[in-house]
Parts: sequence; structure tokens; C-alpha cells
Amino acid sequence: MNIKEKIEAQAQKANLAAAKLAVLSSQEKNGALMSMATALETGQGEILAANREDVSIAKERGQRSSYIDRLTLNEKRIAQMAEGLRATAALPDPIGQTDYGVRRPNGMEIRRVRVPLGVIGIIYEARPNVTADAAALCLKAGNAVILRGGSEAIRSNTVISRLLAEAAYKNGIPEGALQFVEVTEREAVDVMLKLKKLAVIIPRGGAGLIRHVTENSLVPVIETGTGVCHTYVDETADLDMAIKIAVNAKTSHPSVCNAMETLLVHEKIAPKFLPLLEKAMGSKSVELRGCPHCRMICPNMKAADELDWSTEYGDLILAVRAVTGLDEAISHINRYNTGHSETIVTQNLVSARRFQREVDAAAVYVNVSTRFTDGFEFGFGAEIGISTQKLHARGPMGLMELTSVKYLIDGNGQIRE
Repeated sequence: MNIKEKIEAQAQKANLAAAKLAVLSSQEKNGALMSMATALETGQGEILAANREDVSIAKERGQRSSYIDRLTLNEKRIAQMAEGLRATAALPDPIGQTDYGVRRPNGMEIRRVRVPLGVIGIIYEARPNVTADAAALCLKAGNAVILRGGSEAIRSNTVISRLLAEAAYKNGIPEGALQFVEVTEREAVDVMLKLKKLAVIIPRGGAGLIRHVTENSLVPVIETGTGVCHTYVDETADLDMAIKIAVNAKTSHPSVCNAMETLLVHEKIAPKFLPLLEKAMGSKSVELRGCPHCRMICPNMKAADELDWSTEYGDLILAVRAVTGLDEAISHINRYNTGHSETIVTQNLVSARRFQREVDAAAVYVNVSTRFTDGFEFGFGAEIGISTQKLHARGPMGLMELTSVKYLIDGNGQIRE
């Protein structure tokens, strides 16, 4: 079979499995998820061996350190993957939940209940943990899933998906519900974008992948990912708190989409705050790129240009700009952000609430690091991605975002006049 025929055959199997999966009980799905978690732990040695090979090849190709970090697995990360599966099993099952009900004057009773979407396609890059997270959430929400990871993680993903599928099928999940596309050619992505049997495609990766999917897909797309996230340090901010939040938002995991890329500071406190920031970020090897105002205070900063304000570095680089106040901070953020995560550090409650009301993003924080925009941190178990659009999902996507609705109507002979 050629690439197109192979993937279409996988989609056909997934579609048949989805119909059976949709009616499985919560107990059956949860039992499978628990067994899948155990399979990852039992197969840890095989996973790590495959991952070492992926990482070695990526290093030979000269991939940057942040990219290698996303690709690398270790015992802790595998344990986190297993924990995500178990946490997903422990969550309430959305399927069959009623979120609306009414009895009409004619006696007709109407209920709206949650149902699976069907077959979900996930296209992702560089992060083998997505294989486990996506499988867990899709299956728990009653959906079959077709996973297509990047070529750089093909060995890791092949092992992980096989272990998960074997455990799932042994524990009641219909054969074909969890499909992994082992084809590494770019053509595989383009075939998936035209699969009519898919209910939705969710891309997770860099801006190039997301743009390609959104511009070429014939299947509905939930756009995720790119995070040009900001921290605004207000004139009333506790400076120690602001430094702590900024360092965490930039350096705790610089390659992820909820890491801070630009810091804005009120010009009134810039002379006091920026030297503290420069020292703290310098100790973490962060390169600062500042506006002219900031460079007058800290001459060692590199000069920022227009492109820096809209760049997702995914690295230890931070753009810094002084602003005249809340109006300019909000205006800058709404101009350059990607609808992901934004935070203000302030002791002024009025400013805090205005920032949350007027900033257009999926997650808007007060005195909190942007790094918390995450399905696990929000109590969703794992996550399928961070949606930066508004239809039908926004922010961290958990089980509920992987469902649709069905209206159930009961009557006793009513007809419409």
C-alpha cells in the first residue's frame, strides 16, 4: 500500500472502533487507562532505549538545546506520563452528562447530553509525552485517535504507542481505537488533512506546523500552541514577587508554549526593577533584549527590534520593554500576543481586574507565573493542547473539549401544529 492507502485504512479501522468505544462504560475505559499506565512503567527500559537513539540523532543533526529538551525522556518524565493516565482515569466521565434539561408546556422533555466527537487526529512534534496524554484523553472521552508524531521522535513514539495500544486492547478498548502513523514523510500529514472520517484535527508543535495545518486542512481544526506570553510588572508591584514570577516564567522550562517571552515594566519603577531583573536573569544565562528606555538603565542589554515583540523564542532569551502604564501594557499585549497566557504583577486590585477584563487571551493571571497554563495544573488530568482560538475550545483542553452534544427528546405523542 502507498502512504495514502495505508493511512486511509487506519482511519477506517479507527472509525469502526469509535462506534464501539462510544458506548463503553466508564469502568471499562478507566480500567484500560490504569493498565496503560502500568504498561508504560513496565516498558520503561524499552522506551528509554528508543528515546536515546532519537536524542542521539537529533544532536548529530545540530538541533538546539531547547528542542533536545522537549524530545528527551527520563524516568521522571515516564512516571509523569503514567501519572497523567491514572489522573485521567480518576476524572469524571463527561460522556452521558446532562448539561441542560427542560420540560416544555406541551409535556415534551428535552435533555442535552455529552457525546464523543468520533475520530480525532493529532499531529505533533518532538514531544513523546503527547502520545500518552492524547491517547488517554481521547479514549476517556470515548473517541478513537490517530496519532502522527514528528520524525525526530519516531522510535520513542512507536514504542510508546505500541505499549499503550496493546494494554488498551487487552482491557476492553476496541481494536483500532488507538492508531499511530509510523510514516515519517510529510505526505502523511497532508493525507490526514483530507481524511473525511476525522471529526477534528489538533496540531501541536511550532508555528510552521500549525500554519500548514490550519491553511490546508479540509477537516475542522482546533488551533493550539504558539505562546508569545507576557508578564507586566505594574508600578505597585512587589519587586521580589515580580522577580520570582519572571524568573520562573522564563527559565523553569523555556521551550514550552506557556513560558514568558516578553516582560513589560512600568517606566516609574524601571530604574529600580531592571537591575534586579538583569542580575536574576543573568544568573540563569538569559539573554535580555531591551527597548531604548530599558537599555539606558541597563546598557548591557542587547537592542530589541520590532520582530522581538512577536517572537516565540522557546529559549533563554527575553524581550524587555518599559511602558507608561496599564493602557500601554494592555495595548502592547493585545497587539503582539498569540492568545495564550498573560500575567500582571500588581498590588492594585482595580488594575488587576481591568487587566483580566481587557487582555484578550485564553488565560489571564494576577500575581502568578504563566507557566501554570497546563491541563494537569488546571485539574484536567493530562491535556490535549492549549487552544488559542475561541471556537469551540479555548485554553487547556481536557475531556470536556473532546466532546460534542446530542439532544434527547421524550414525549407521548406530541405533534407540532
